[in-house]
Amino acid sequence: MSSRAVIRIERLGKQYQIGHARGPRTLREDLVNLARAPFRRRSAHGALDDGRFWALRDLSLEVQRGEVVGIIGGNGAGKSTLLKILSRVVAPTEGWAEIEGRVGSLLEAGTGFHPELTGRENVYMSGAILGMRKAEIDRKFDQIVAFADIGPFLDTPVKRYSSGMQVRLAFAVAAHLEPEVLIVDEVLAVGDAEFQRKCLGRMQDVSRGNGRTVLFVSHNMDAVQRLCARAVLLEHGRPVATGATAGVVAQYLARADAPSSPGAWIDLSSVERTGTGIARVVRARYWSGLAAAAGQAYPDGPLTIGLAVEAAASCTIASLAVTLYDLRGTKLVNADTIALGRTLRFEPGEHRITLRIPELHLNPGVYLMGFWLEGRIAAVHDFIPAGFELEVVSQQAPGLGRAPSDDGLVTCRLELLDVD
Repeated sequence: MSSRAVIRIERLGKQYQIGHARGPRTLREDLVNLARAPFRRRSAHGALDDGRFWALRDLSLEVQRGEVVGIIGGNGAGKSTLLKILSRVVAPTEGWAEIEGRVGSLLEAGTGFHPELTGRENVYMSGAILGMRKAEIDRKFDQIVAFADIGPFLDTPVKRYSSGMQVRLAFAVAAHLEPEVLIVDEVLAVGDAEFQRKCLGRMQDVSRGNGRTVLFVSHNMDAVQRLCARAVLLEHGRPVATGATAGVVAQYLARADAPSSPGAWIDLSSVERTGTGIARVVRARYWSGLAAAAGQAYPDGPLTIGLAVEAAASCTIASLAVTLYDLRGTKLVNADTIALGRTLRFEPGEHRITLRIPELHLNPGVYLMGFWLEGRIAAVHDFIPAGFELEVVSQQAPGLGRAPSDDGLVTCRLELLDVD
């Protein structure tokens, strides 16, 4: 093994017993279960019919000092289980893992907090749990409070904090611990956009400026690509890809359990919708055409949308719209055929439609795509507020070696006219 590796993992696995406890069993039941054991079937994901389930299995990994490694995968892939083992919250069932140096972990909002204590008191208690001495906490206290931005509520019991306030304070304590290894789970999704940027910046400072190591779990692929040089893709508890972040993210987005895959038809027949049903969007797909982005949408790039519309009767569509919302439900894009000054005529049956947004002015992130079909007499035939998730990924700025950044809701082109 490398002498610079600060995290070493060898054939790590964690098994859980799922189902409800039945209390004491009889000797007869134990003998019957023992006799049936060789004939039990395993599911495709490694679960046994007796309720045993492998949340993580057969993972081997080395992380070097100063590396930032992303752990990605769908829900239930084993990401949080891995971080809990490394944080010594749970013990592995098989294999082993060792970490050199002090570890700072943030696995859920309010980690190590007591709801009856104030923010000030919890800073000291949480810092002590993470291994900080009182003199060290005293020295960094003002920095922690400033980073968390909870000054007016510092002496308020934490039970009255919102989840966002709790995670801000928890991250501030963990990040200012100055650990050799910082472990961060998806909890940053609780914070607002400004706080997420601060957290990403802090993690970059921790890794680049101080040579410390970061393990980062997130469903935000843009954040993973901006922060991590290397990534590990987990699926059903097993590693399926390890390597450069861009390639591993592309594999994740192309897999069936990703929110959506460019070019693939997405079934919308069972999504929540309203309308008369005379015309319905039953399938949709999208693609940007850029191989470097694996077909995903990217800021200021084109986005092509294919629709399969099913008409139950002859009808005229005066408005066909593709809408994009942020994850809080704010409508950001409304691309409507009504702006083209033309209508669409459908006869009973299925019809294929291809639309194109020449420039998608959205920043990197995850958005919800919805659809709207309206008839000539203002009758809404189909309204889908959230058909599926679409991810806008970042692209590298030519010659700069880094992605362009924009703190607004939408991106705007900038022209350099003169330099004097």
